[in-house]
Amino acid sequence: MKKILIVFLLLTFINTFSQEDAWVYFNDKPNAQSFLDNPLTMLTQRALDRRQNQGISLNVNDAPVHQPYIDQISASPGITVKAQSKWLNCVHVRGELSDIQNLINLYFVNHIRYANSSLNNRNSIQNPFQPINKQLDVQSNFNYGNSTNQVQMLNGQILHQQNYTGQGKIIAVLDSGFINVNSTSPFQRLFDNNLILGGYNYVSQNNDVYSLHNHGTMTLSCMGGFVDGQLVGTAPDASYYLFVTEDVSSENPVEESYWVQASEEADRLGADVISTSLGYFGYDNPNYSYIYENMTGNYAFASQGANIAFSKGMIVVASAGNSGATSNPHIGVPAEATNVLAVGAVKNDETYAAFSSIGPSFDGRVKPDVMAQGQQSTIANTAGEVSSASGTSFACPIMAGAITSFWSAIPWATNQQVINFVKQSADRFSIPTDQFGYGIPDFQLALNMALLNVDENAEVSFVIYPNPTSNNISIMFPISIDEIKVVFYNTLGQKVIEKMIRKESSNISLENLSNGIYYYTIQSESLLQSGKLIKK
Repeated sequence: MKKILIVFLLLTFINTFSQEDAWVYFNDKPNAQSFLDNPLTMLTQRALDRRQNQGISLNVNDAPVHQPYIDQISASPGITVKAQSKWLNCVHVRGELSDIQNLINLYFVNHIRYANSSLNNRNSIQNPFQPINKQLDVQSNFNYGNSTNQVQMLNGQILHQQNYTGQGKIIAVLDSGFINVNSTSPFQRLFDNNLILGGYNYVSQNNDVYSLHNHGTMTLSCMGGFVDGQLVGTAPDASYYLFVTEDVSSENPVEESYWVQASEEADRLGADVISTSLGYFGYDNPNYSYIYENMTGNYAFASQGANIAFSKGMIVVASAGNSGATSNPHIGVPAEATNVLAVGAVKNDETYAAFSSIGPSFDGRVKPDVMAQGQQSTIANTAGEVSSASGTSFACPIMAGAITSFWSAIPWATNQQVINFVKQSADRFSIPTDQFGYGIPDFQLALNMALLNVDENAEVSFVIYPNPTSNNISIMFPISIDEIKVVFYNTLGQKVIEKMIRKESSNISLENLSNGIYYYTIQSESLLQSGKLIKK
């Protein structure tokens, strides 16, 4: 009997992986120009406004995939189309290897990329990673109340005190499901103020986002949850779209395709920020899994999509992952992407949480980018109770919400400017580490830097550039001022440079200063300005 059972299990395993997943890329978009000539047929006015405000031009990848191509792929023997991406001009298919291979004969197919990398490169390295246990970066533990620490750690309360709470901004949450968000009290304020704008379930291909899985419920509560005296999210007045892209029943690369498709929809609808507490490294079929050498910023399908999302003017915030204490501790997809802000986890005392995945990326980039409280974070569960849980899954939305509230304070800023201010405000910006990246941001400092250096509404201000700098800086004077006194202080408050500067010779050498953080004051007869400078 045992032998029969073993044979049955073996046959089941073989049958499970008998079909392959692949991306089929197309040569062109025959009707692209007609869409570009009529952009409201493919993007909302809000999406167009975001591009215009940031100087971003429409691109052929904004146009939808040519539907006749999809129809012909769908009609091909043995092929199931699981998802599509206009940005990457492809469809995600599943079928027998021979049936997928036959698609290359279609005149409009450019190339096929298999999720099983050995089918793309027969000399590929054997993958050492095992399938991931489906925990979605969560380790449940205990219970403006208990959420005070995770907000104040970032100085997010300074934004809230000035009524910068995310109003006017839209966050797209890409997750596994949002059970009871529509029926429990921590989210009632969002519905009362019409801040839940909609959503879609890409896994089930329907509009049901409220009846499956709890992970999205908890992550959303870190941004938009509100229970007076117990929980205040970091962006309580932002608007939200809820997208289900994670299939909790399995780990398969089609989830990356769902993720990209949801990001495209977030772009179409005019979202400003994407918050995603999902990560991919190992798959149920180990042939589909990634290895560390793949973490180069734009190799994985979801990472490619995330980078394009950034190019459209959005900010993508992703959880770093919970592999820090494992034999494979590095950050996965899409957090490893070049233009994604990867968020790692710290404890409530700002020390490193041992489970938080570490950097650098394989090509040597700083990862994680920043840190937030991810151990014993205050969250709301599906019963509507305020409790606590641990994981970078919660550090991510805490940070995403704070960034959204910050962006609502400086709506003139581009996504790149916002990211720069956030990183420069972090406590390890001048000395990033593999565990902390640039460290824990200070949003009061970020706001001060933004208003001092970039605010277009300021009548008079000085601008110091570049910042960070290597050896030299220049100072841009307001029209009415000719001479100033500049003083630089180190972090101990000691004066290290004092100079009188005139407009016609506004360069200052910093060659004699060590690398690090310095504070400055600029004083004229009518104006006093202070700020922070990084020398690296």
